[in-house]
Order: sequence, then structure tokens, then C-alpha cells
Amino acid sequence: MLRADTRPRHKNARRPPEKDAPGFLQYLRGRRCILSRTGECRGKIRACHVDYAGDKGMATKVADKHSVPMCDGHHQEQHDTGWQTFEAKYRINCLSLAAQFWAAWPGFRAWLAKFKQQGE
Repeated sequence: MLRADTRPRHKNARRPPEKDAPGFLQYLRGRRCILSRTGECRGKIRACHVDYAGDKGMATKVADKHSVPMCDGHHQEQHDTGWQTFEAKYRINCLSLAAQFWAAWPGFRAWLAKFKQQGE
């Protein structure tokens, strides 16, 4: 006889607070696509996580601070071609661009203060 496990499923742990910056993602959605100079942008602006940043966990995205604004068209192209090919084609470094956007985000100090309070 086959028995089904009816116990509640274990849910994955939440993302660590230092990886979450929803205000930053919203800020990015209000910027222009990093490739707007090409004149080939199409669709809404998305906050695109730069996966090779290195702080990914199992089944999790990298920290939000490693994100750049991209239109739907360029975001899809990046997914289709991969980071290395995409960056070589446009001669950009998305991780460096993400750091520049993170440093320019007006909400950075408030986010950092909130994060420090949570850690105490």
C-alpha cells in the first residue's frame, strides 16, 4: 500500500534582510534602461539581478543591490545569451553599473540604518 505524506511541507527560509532592498528595486524601475543609448529599448523597465555577483544561495537570487535597470527587450536578450556574451556585445560591466546605481540610490542611508537596527 502506498502512503501519502500529509504532514505540512517545510517552507524555505526567508531571504536574509541584508539581501532585500525593495526600495532600491523600485528606484531602478524609474531609471532608463542601461542600454537606452542603443535606441533598441522596448517594454517596461525591470530591475535585473546580476547573477554572477556571487552571493547567491540555493534557489535564491543575488542581493538586490546587484541589480541594474533594463527594458524587457534587453532583459530577455540577456537571459537568452547569458551575461558574458551580453556584456561583451554591448561593452559594459553590469556588476560595476549595479554598484554605481547602488551608490546613487537616495534611500541607501535609510536602508542601511534600518538594516543596522535589525541586526542589534
